[in-house]
This record gives sequence, C-alpha cells and structure tokens, in this order.
Amino acid sequence: MAEAQGNIDSKDFGLGIPQNNQGYYLKGSAHLEWGMKDRLARVFSPATGKTVMLAFDHGYIMGPTSGLERMDLTIVPLLAHADCLMCTRGALRQIVPPTFTKPISLRFSAGSTVLTELNDECVMDIEEAVRLNASMLAVMVGVGSKHEALTVRNLTATVDAGSRHGIPVLGVTAVGKELVRDARYLAMASRVCAENGAHVVKTYYCDEGFEKVAATCPVPIVIAGGKKLPELDALKMARNAIDQGACGVDMGRNIFQADNPIAMIQAVKAVVHDNESAEKGLELYNTLKNEKE
Repeated sequence: MAEAQGNIDSKDFGLGIPQNNQGYYLKGSAHLEWGMKDRLARVFSPATGKTVMLAFDHGYIMGPTSGLERMDLTIVPLLAHADCLMCTRGALRQIVPPTFTKPISLRFSAGSTVLTELNDECVMDIEEAVRLNASMLAVMVGVGSKHEALTVRNLTATVDAGSRHGIPVLGVTAVGKELVRDARYLAMASRVCAENGAHVVKTYYCDEGFEKVAATCPVPIVIAGGKKLPELDALKMARNAIDQGACGVDMGRNIFQADNPIAMIQAVKAVVHDNESAEKGLELYNTLKNEKE
C-alpha cells in the first residue's frame, strides 16, 4: 500500500485531450468484451488481420487420415509455422507440446463418424475448454442436413457457454453429399452461423460468387482447404479467397499431404499475410522444398 505522505502529486491529467477509444480490426468484433478480443487477436494477426490455421482434427470422424497416421512425426514440425492450431482435445494433449504457446481452435463438437450419419453431434463441457486454455471453440453446423436443428442448438449452447468465459466460437459450415457448395448455399450457411452468435465462420471457397458469401457474413470468414489439390491450385484458392473478403485459411490436407508440408505452410503464409501471388507462393514452396532435398 502506498504511503499516505511522501507521494508525488498527480498532475498529468491530459486535460482537454479526449481519451483515444480505439476500434477493433476484425469486422463484427468491435462490441465484444476484452477477453474475447484478446483471444481473437491471438488467432488473427493484428498486423494483417489474417490467419493461417492448421487443421488436423480430421481423425475425430475419419480415423488415421493419410498424413495424420503419426501426428508426432507429421504435425509437430508444422506447429511453429501456424498462426493457430485447430485440433481435438485428444490430439492436443497427446502430441502438441504446451511450450509452443500457439492459440488453439478446439474441436468442441463430436459424435458420429464417416461410417454413419454425419453431424449427429453433442458438445463438450466448457470447463474442459478452460482447462485447455482454448482461444476459440469450433462447432459443426449442418445447415440443410438431417441434423440441422441439433447442430444449430449445439452452436447456440456453445456461444452461451463461451460468452461466460470470454471464449469466441467458430461456426464450421458442414457440407454433406446432398448439399451443393455454391455461393447461395454457403452464404446462407455462413449467415446462419453468424446470426446464431458465431464470432468467426469457417466455410468453403466457391469459384463463382464467393465475394457475396464474405460480404453478407458480418463476422470474419476463414476458408477450409478441403480435399488435397495440386500446390499451385491450393495457393490460388487461398489468394482468391483473400482477395474476395476472407480473413484467412484453415487448411489441413493441402498442407500436411503436400510433398513438403513445411514448405507448403510457409508458402500459404506468404500468400495470406504477405499478399504474394499464388505463383510467387509456388516459387517459395519450390525453393524451400529444394533446400531440404
């Protein structure tokens, strides 16, 4: 406790100078409370407003996916290059060293697998997310699927729980076999996630009309990488998505299934954060790849 006597009197009040009330760099996030903004600032670079998330949660519905058979050998070398890790609690505890201090987008919903009806899911206990120091909670939302209502309820329940602890929520738009990945559907699914409280939306890129998908979603969008593409095509997808309003990528197979995953994630970062063209990104990829050979 300060002594009652002997202190220097306060005098620098800045009278006549209004307090600088800074805004916030992510759209739709200006009115969030401090903890939410702090966690989002870990995921999205304050310098660029973008993110390169590394997704390796595929095993929760697919088992040992190609490239994820031994995550300690394939994923751990990539961690230092990712802005954020999107994974399950099992993978987090089993193979991610806490010393990496990367923000975690925690897969918060789970249930069915590819062997049955997808999206029949439940959500975890929010205390588990707090124990794991999650920066974001990822919940699948199957707009138009058989389990649409269940997944929307999962989203709203997660938003409610996350709000109590200052943890933002990532609404992941699920696309089943019966759903078309066109701008009309993706815009609807993304908007439904945002309207139900998602602070960030993960959706797919589409060749026609993606700028409308991004424009009509009032919160940041990150695109899923989807199935493995040739490296140049994956970089072009990232470039086009950023140019048309996305705030980053959440890629998995297009990184960890690349011929040189470490080179690929650095090439993606060059496109997303450094505004490089896809062709320049491919040059960087080949340069880094050849250095390791």
